[in-house]
Amino acid sequence: MTAPGASDSLARIPESPRRRWLPELLRDTVFRRYWTGQTVSGLGDQVSALAIPLIAVTAVHANAAQMGYLAAAMWLPNLLFALHAGAWADRRSHRRRVMIAADLGRAALIATIPLAYAFNALTLLQLYAVAFATGTLAVLFDVCTAPLFVAMVPSEQYVEGNSLVSGSRAMTQVAGPSIGGVLVQLLSAPSALLADALSFIGSALFQSRIAPVEPPAELKTGGQLAAGRRFITGSPIMRAALAATATVNLFTFMVSALFILYATTTLHLSPGLLGVVLGTGAVGGLLGALCAGPLTKRIGVGRTFLLGCIVFPAPMLLIPAAHGPTPIVLGLLFTAEFASGVGMMWLDIAAGSIFAAVVPDNLRSRVFGAYRTVNFGMRPLGSLAGGALASTIGLRPTLWVAVIGALASFLWLLPSPVPGLHQLPGATRGAEAD
Repeated sequence: MTAPGASDSLARIPESPRRRWLPELLRDTVFRRYWTGQTVSGLGDQVSALAIPLIAVTAVHANAAQMGYLAAAMWLPNLLFALHAGAWADRRSHRRRVMIAADLGRAALIATIPLAYAFNALTLLQLYAVAFATGTLAVLFDVCTAPLFVAMVPSEQYVEGNSLVSGSRAMTQVAGPSIGGVLVQLLSAPSALLADALSFIGSALFQSRIAPVEPPAELKTGGQLAAGRRFITGSPIMRAALAATATVNLFTFMVSALFILYATTTLHLSPGLLGVVLGTGAVGGLLGALCAGPLTKRIGVGRTFLLGCIVFPAPMLLIPAAHGPTPIVLGLLFTAEFASGVGMMWLDIAAGSIFAAVVPDNLRSRVFGAYRTVNFGMRPLGSLAGGALASTIGLRPTLWVAVIGALASFLWLLPSPVPGLHQLPGATRGAEAD
């Protein structure tokens, strides 16, 4: 089954030598513009991920607790608004316009930081407000992405499309910190945020130049909020997938919350070495995105999802195991980050492709919102739990607990239909909301 308006443009493009090396979907002008906008925006996000914490520390002198609040402010909108945003988006017939507005809104919000800094008026409260507001717009943008994706990509190419999107995300994680570091060095951290503001404008421009035939708006008004939740709880595939990914998020965010503290205080790594170690995970993610498609063809999309739930957390066992001379510690951490990055891409791409196939068009945003509320809601909870447990039993024991907990996530999938999915199920074009 082919998404409306997706395959005709592919068929009309001649096979010129300069296009032959491109993946098939990137030869489609509509998808290529969408993908380019996502990539440009991702690069800007990586700049902000480095610049905003630096601004908080150097410009407003935030302490450790305040840094934690700043991180939580960005994730809190997932818990508060994702469910409602999904229901609202499913009632919109032009979700792409919502995405453009969200991009422009984030550009304006980010630009207020260097502006306030220039007038010596920047405060920690403003950073909290910008983090919360941009996080809210990110939720709105993301719940509209799922319907747009299936409007552009034929159902038989969901794995390829998700591989390209995830691969671009991995590429930005490789290149973004380096670009951000150079910009911060040359322009200062507040000025570097202008690059992120410009990236959102660039994303909006690319989105404005595509016009896929979007799934129609949901006209029913009853049971809007509950429809996405009911679909997930009623689907053995979605129910098991949510349990597995939420478990992974809870425990791996316990690890991520403690990793920098552990690496610098217990393993005594310098900031430079730590940056190289973290970048290794992005390189592994890029490799994982490249080989996810062939892997799903060989062992099936369901088993790729299952394998990702194992390969993502399993290498993290090397993190609490790391000790001894610095070269040995670095070797263990490089291996852990690289292999974990590979597994994370297998999990993300396989899961995203399965969701694109099984979720009905008229419920996509609501299902995505309900799923995101639980799945992403585990992230701040995991961070808080990791800090609390480490304060009680210590860093290394907490890391052992967290990694073993994350590794157990695949058990949710074993009794479900997921491992038996060799190919994607037939995409569902509609379903009753209540």
